[in-house]
Amino acid sequence: MALLAARQKMAPQEEIDLVWNEYKKDPSSREMRNKLVENYLPLVKYNGERIWSRLPDGVELDDLISAGVFGLMDAIKAYDRSRGVKFETYCVPRIRGAMLDELRSMDWVPRLVRSKASKLAAGVKKLETEHGRSPTIHELAAHMEMTVPDLEKMVREANAVGLISLNKKWYETDSYKDVREIDVLEDKKGEDPTRRIQKSDLMRLVTKGLNRNERLIIILYYYEEMTMKEIGATLDLSESRVSQMHSAIVSRLQGQLGRRRPEFGT
Repeated sequence: MALLAARQKMAPQEEIDLVWNEYKKDPSSREMRNKLVENYLPLVKYNGERIWSRLPDGVELDDLISAGVFGLMDAIKAYDRSRGVKFETYCVPRIRGAMLDELRSMDWVPRLVRSKASKLAAGVKKLETEHGRSPTIHELAAHMEMTVPDLEKMVREANAVGLISLNKKWYETDSYKDVREIDVLEDKKGEDPTRRIQKSDLMRLVTKGLNRNERLIIILYYYEEMTMKEIGATLDLSESRVSQMHSAIVSRLQGQLGRRRPEFGT
């Protein structure tokens, strides 16, 4: 149905034949060539949408269509009407070939690596079916007829196939800028500002009402993760004295915070 709709958008055959006649008289005529390109553009869009529908996220349909237009222009230039082949039949392989060439140029992972990844996935799937569990590295190496070091190298290479482009579109917005993967990527090494504020608020609550040494003992022990001995050296106190003060502070805080339990919703 989609192909029929694409063909219906093209000019009647009699009309396009006249354009072909004019173009073949003067192949350098950009006006006639552009009319042919415009007429057969629905075929480019149709084939581009078919290929694009089977691709993962991150590939733009417009890129495929642009490549297909170049393939269409090459087909128009090379088409020989005397052979009796309909142009629609002749141009489609060239259009699709140009789109596939564009996809290969966009793919930074070599085809050999993708082939290895496919063989590895097929081997894992077969062994999972046979054993009812994930295979061990030794079982998989035996099945692939490889040594374990060679298999481990193959696994590392195959993992490159699963990398994600940070420029991949996440979702479209009404504004001029689409949201892409890099815009929503979580920085797991970065500190959550909300958590930092909560931690600071909790520290003020816990240390409220404590004297200077008591406050420092709590901060240095729980927030700076220093030992009792290190805290004693910092405050010029013995380790045993710091331990006694810590126990007394914790006991007092448990009673104070226990009375305020309803405020915390527990």
